[in-house]
Amino acid sequence: MAYDPPPQSAEAAGWPGHDPRWTSSAKSGIGTALSAQSRVWFTISHGIVNEVYYPRVDLANIRDLGLIVTDGVAFFSEEKRHTTSVVVQLAPGVPGYRLTNTCVDGRYRIVKTIITDPLRDVLLQDIRFEPLVGELADYRLFALLAPHIGNQGRGNDGWTGGYKGVPMLFAQRGGCALALASSAGYAAVSCGYVGSSDGWQDLAANKRLTQRHTEARNGNIALTGEVDLTACGGHFVLALAFGRDDTEAGQDARGALLEDFDDVAAAFHRGWVDYQRSCAVLGTHGDRDSAENARSIAVLKTQEDKGHPGGIIASLSIPWGSHKGDHDMGGYHLVWPRDLVECAGGLLAAGDSESARRTLSFLMCTQEADGHWAQNMWLDGTPYWTGIQMDETGLPILLADLLRRTSALGTVRPWPMVRLAASYLLRNGPVTPQDRWEEESGNSPFTLAVEIAALLAAADFADDAGEARVATYLRDAADDWNDHIEKWTYVTNSPLANRIGVAGYYARIGPPDVADAGSPASGFVPIKNRPVGTSRGGYEALVSPDALALVRFGLRAPDDQRIVNTIAVIDAELKRETRTGPVWHRYNGDVYGEHDDGSPFDGTGTGRGWPLLAGERAHYEIAAGRLDIARRLQDVMRAQTSPGGLIPEQIWDAPDLAAKGLLNGGPSGSAMPLAWAHAEYVKLSRSLQDATVFDMPPQTVQRYLRERRTSDYAIWYFNNKPRSMAGGQTLRLSLRVPALVHWSGDGWQSTHDVAGSDSGLGVWYADLATGALPAGSVVHFTVFWLGAQRWEGSDFAVNVVAR
Repeated sequence: MAYDPPPQSAEAAGWPGHDPRWTSSAKSGIGTALSAQSRVWFTISHGIVNEVYYPRVDLANIRDLGLIVTDGVAFFSEEKRHTTSVVVQLAPGVPGYRLTNTCVDGRYRIVKTIITDPLRDVLLQDIRFEPLVGELADYRLFALLAPHIGNQGRGNDGWTGGYKGVPMLFAQRGGCALALASSAGYAAVSCGYVGSSDGWQDLAANKRLTQRHTEARNGNIALTGEVDLTACGGHFVLALAFGRDDTEAGQDARGALLEDFDDVAAAFHRGWVDYQRSCAVLGTHGDRDSAENARSIAVLKTQEDKGHPGGIIASLSIPWGSHKGDHDMGGYHLVWPRDLVECAGGLLAAGDSESARRTLSFLMCTQEADGHWAQNMWLDGTPYWTGIQMDETGLPILLADLLRRTSALGTVRPWPMVRLAASYLLRNGPVTPQDRWEEESGNSPFTLAVEIAALLAAADFADDAGEARVATYLRDAADDWNDHIEKWTYVTNSPLANRIGVAGYYARIGPPDVADAGSPASGFVPIKNRPVGTSRGGYEALVSPDALALVRFGLRAPDDQRIVNTIAVIDAELKRETRTGPVWHRYNGDVYGEHDDGSPFDGTGTGRGWPLLAGERAHYEIAAGRLDIARRLQDVMRAQTSPGGLIPEQIWDAPDLAAKGLLNGGPSGSAMPLAWAHAEYVKLSRSLQDATVFDMPPQTVQRYLRERRTSDYAIWYFNNKPRSMAGGQTLRLSLRVPALVHWSGDGWQSTHDVAGSDSGLGVWYADLATGALPAGSVVHFTVFWLGAQRWEGSDFAVNVVAR
């Protein structure tokens, strides 16, 4: 078809364009070159490239890049909407992709290979356009690019131009620029504002570019370039390059196009194959399992940043992205310390100790001055949300201990980090400001299990550092908290327990009517007026698979009747059967998920099943010695992946809504892939291979399951004031600063003064000699603060009860 260039005009009309939106979170692939020289990450879904990240894995710079096909007269077909797409990896565990997109009307086929250049900041697509009806000359092909530079759809500048005579499309915002170039050049180019003067509007209406705008400034923009199909015979390469300015991006685009694509693809392939060979061979029952392990390892490694080694984001996706705009800057491409530790554990299980060690170093760099980590953060350590979660302070200690126990620490010396984190736990625990479900204050079995295991692991580090007194204090605190797990989280004689026929169950105990606060990255959100099993002192008891952490972290035996009871309640309340197998919800009354009509989560919705929780249940079954059940649950996780083998955050567990792409047992519109879920899959393979839970801490198992150790102390905190203590125990007061404790065990008939001692962990403590007091006694005390030279102004009491 002869080229008829449209008239050229200057700036496009329609500023600033429609409100920007992101795109589908249902990714069919994610990828990057393994080399550190290539700082570009890409995602694909619906047959096209979606978000592309540069120069960090937490900074998206485009919404999508796809193709539009017309006949110049009447036919209009958009690749992402009007084709069926088949996606395959270039090889198992190699995150480059070959896509075959076939027109739903049978008129054409597009075959493309997508990789990044290992030596440049460039995304490459080798594209072959094949007419199925008519001749090549009967079609016109256009590339359509939507820049969203720096995680923002607004405020982008776009223009047409070139680099050293090579025509290109450019966009820039702040200190980042992109260039889109074609090996076949462009027959026509334009840029405009989305929804008014962009190329999509022109092509949909006229089937050709009738306008040729040279610039669109400070808005939500789109760039369009027509590829000369006849000149290239339908085969060409698109290069999307990035740099600090248009010159740098243009040079990289031209340099990449000068290379032979097959040679670049071979280097991309070679880097990943060499990496996969360096990892452990995992896969306990069949080739599909081995392939999924390789894919999962690649997902974990792909989501690690190259400029901040060890920093792994939660997901290269934005849940329900087509309904999210600039207000949701982070999506899931942020670092959650919890997810990060889980991912490092998955890489360690796969034999990649170097990456896991880098993650520990990243955590050491980003620890806050008081010992905790931000709830989530950008890769430079800047907090995004302001919450504090105690498990996210305990888990880095457990990662350090796992590396120590597997002789993988190398030259890293984590004791200063461990000491500071343990100090934070002691100064702020055991009541959790927020727990794994990202709610408000309360007690969660998961968080308590992490805290207690972390204190024991920290004690081992203290011993190694020659600080025996510190180690003893840490173990004393762990013993006391372990003794209180049932008091804090075990519900008995409730309507729910009675209905199911059990004596009680472990629950997450939290305050009633918690206001919604939102909570991506592992998607955990609080809910209002949730249906609950019981109420304890005005606090709600949520049923949750959270309780399985008591077994996973070695605090309770899998056959403990209280655990068995809890399993029965979890299955009765949270388990759902789907076409691909069982799934479990996070807790009763969860609202994080699509509405029942399939509309996106918008702060409310209906909670759905999580493949991750099937993996956690499988680990419980391994601890119980039932490897056959664990293998079946791993099969379920694999069955619930996308066609590209990615594990979603949630599964649609309601009847099919095919018009909305929601099929029972398949991925929902939440995050995909969820890195934590892939880490759980890899760890599950390792656990099945070893016939034991890979990351179970041995300290808890030895102390609480074998030795059945209980605490010699009853520890009293200003943020957790026990009302009673067992006879024979020493009452220990945990104090933030130096103080004198004035106390009595006989109603103030006689009194004693005890000066606080420094634990060496930023906590002072006073031990009251209460061991000889008989049951029925009451210990009264008050505190004189030495620094402020004042009394607390209140008396406190603790009852002595029979053991």
